Amino acid sequence: MVSEQYRAMLGGKSVIRILSEFATKRGEEIGYDNVFDYSLGNPSVPVPEEFTECMIEMLKNSDPCSLHGYSPSLGIPSVRAAIAASLNERFGMNYGPEHIFMASGAAGALAHAYRAVTKPGDEILTFAPYFPEYNPYVNLTGAVLKVVPPDTESFQINFDAFEEMLGEKVMAVLINTPNNPSGIVYSEETILRLADILRKKEQEYGHDIFIISDEPYREIVFAGVKAPYVSRYYANTISCYSYSKSLSLPGERIGYVAVNPACPDAEVIVNMCGQISRGIGHNCPPSIIQLAVAKVLDKTADLSVYETNMNLLYDCLTGLGFTCVKPGGTFYIFPKALEEDAKIFCEKALKYDLILVPGDTFGCPGYFRMAYCIETEKVERSLAALRKFVAAEYGNIG
Repeated sequence: MVSEQYRAMLGGKSVIRILSEFATKRGEEIGYDNVFDYSLGNPSVPVPEEFTECMIEMLKNSDPCSLHGYSPSLGIPSVRAAIAASLNERFGMNYGPEHIFMASGAAGALAHAYRAVTKPGDEILTFAPYFPEYNPYVNLTGAVLKVVPPDTESFQINFDAFEEMLGEKVMAVLINTPNNPSGIVYSEETILRLADILRKKEQEYGHDIFIISDEPYREIVFAGVKAPYVSRYYANTISCYSYSKSLSLPGERIGYVAVNPACPDAEVIVNMCGQISRGIGHNCPPSIIQLAVAKVLDKTADLSVYETNMNLLYDCLTGLGFTCVKPGGTFYIFPKALEEDAKIFCEKALKYDLILVPGDTFGCPGYFRMAYCIETEKVERSLAALRKFVAAEYGNIG
């Protein structure tokens, strides 16, 4: 008999993926260049040339058995040491390789972090708007994800609601800054207040409460915006990182867990991750990719295109009368729809070959997400379609 739990999930396919598949099919009909697909957060800029050169050099000159063999369970030691040194230099930390666990992207890092600090029945809090895959990521561990309602004025943390929900069963708080889908970067004031509340609750409840910091967009921060490194502010922080966005390597599935050295159980947690891998089969990410990223830790893809795209869309949207908190990073923008039901709004947009994602799936009804990781030329062409859509459906044009 097949698993009824996973059979039931077949009816709850990702809305983002459904819309992306629709865009692909529509592209077969009219040409994908004519479909303004803002559905999927798939990086649109090439990897740094240095990464490609490094891969070619290793493939030509390195021992094939070392390149393609299994890595140690916790990751290749030299790679872990290089990542620790880079984090220390950039953020004033004191990581050692013993605080780093190599993982299959941020999703793999999160899969380990959840299991390291919870048991079935424990609660993890996160903040709307949030990445919808957090639901299966957390709930299938046996822990329970609970979502704090959003502060739609700023998309910083809704602290009143958070403190009401921060009960004794909460073992971790999951944050994502810079944020998918809002593009908002949590301010230093927000992080300081969050850390202060958690320290007080740790004392009150007599147990650790971890921050699990999901950080795949850490490098995509726009001019004038400061992105605090969360571990600097709270000892019990587990950073989960991916090179998918910074190096434009989503298909290579490489990232890491970094446990704050100030956490009393830091080394234990990293070693536990090696054991967690045994249970979930999420172990030993590709050796060649570990070695390659270690050689380009000070590089990124050309991320400037995302800020260019954001400004084009933000100016157009606000000019058309949309309410929108200006993103501080990522490649997402999250405006308020022009009618109460964002699902209906996004369905209407399809007639104009605009593929937009309703905010319901992100825990924020009435809003919609645009993933603007597409060519700037296509963003520019989409503005006419956006104006036509708004004028025809809502009689509102800037």
